[in-house]
Amino acid sequence: MSVVGIDLGGTKIMAGVLKEGSIHAKLTVPTPEEGGMAVVRAMAEAARSVIDASGEEVRAIGLGTPGPLDFRRGRVKFTPNIANLTDFPIVELLEEATGLRVYMENDANAAALAEHILGAARGAESSLFMTVSTGVGGGFVWGNRVLRGANGQGGEIGHVTVLPGGPSCGCGLDGCLEALATGPAMERMALASFRREMTTRELFALFQQGDSRAGRIVRQAASWVGVALASLVKCYDPEVVVLGGGVALNAGQGYLDEVMRSYQRYMEGWVAPPIRLARLGGEAGLLGAALTAALEVGEV
Repeated sequence: MSVVGIDLGGTKIMAGVLKEGSIHAKLTVPTPEEGGMAVVRAMAEAARSVIDASGEEVRAIGLGTPGPLDFRRGRVKFTPNIANLTDFPIVELLEEATGLRVYMENDANAAALAEHILGAARGAESSLFMTVSTGVGGGFVWGNRVLRGANGQGGEIGHVTVLPGGPSCGCGLDGCLEALATGPAMERMALASFRREMTTRELFALFQQGDSRAGRIVRQAASWVGVALASLVKCYDPEVVVLGGGVALNAGQGYLDEVMRSYQRYMEGWVAPPIRLARLGGEAGLLGAALTAALEVGEV
């Protein structure tokens, strides 16, 4: 028997059947702009399509969704990029639409779980995952279980404060890692430095060509990632650290070297677990969603 994974994003919904550690019959559909029940219907239709295409008998659905989430009630508290999902009973409604049991997980936590079980941290007892892209997400996994915390907000590492009084973050506070180290943060700094709008792709190209202004921006962002990783490692003491996301994987070796320099500086005198690059790419969230259900029904 198998499980279905659904990865709900702001622009697309991915679904697939997990069998023997890999995804089969994967399908991607647009996320309905109107949100709400239209999203539920789109996810249910995608689930039915991949089940039919795979020919598998499916036991449950694992859903990876942005949050914050209310795990006790199976609800999305709100999502900044999907309409009409405020205090939304997404688990109950998807169960009604599919006739299958649904197990929900935060999307970044789901990716952390996938990298832990099937990716860069495979074989480790515990791992810390960080993804740096348009935002910062991640999670901590111990013994194949994601640490959610008492209120479901464990693993919100993008909102760790690394520079009190620093730039404002989308969460409403200041100095969060997400406000300092992401693609948009670097684009904001590039606008101030170069006096023109610049994509991260352009910025990284200049950095790799040795441009001094681009170098200052990229290395500063990388150093904040190293500071945050060191602080998180001291809290969680994982066996392995996994680093992924578009920024981390596309900025170049110089960026990674700066992350490591900063990380090692702030881990001086402590045991520093190795940092490995994420291996599962864009499929990590889908795999993690499916693994969430597979763990609950005994398929892992």
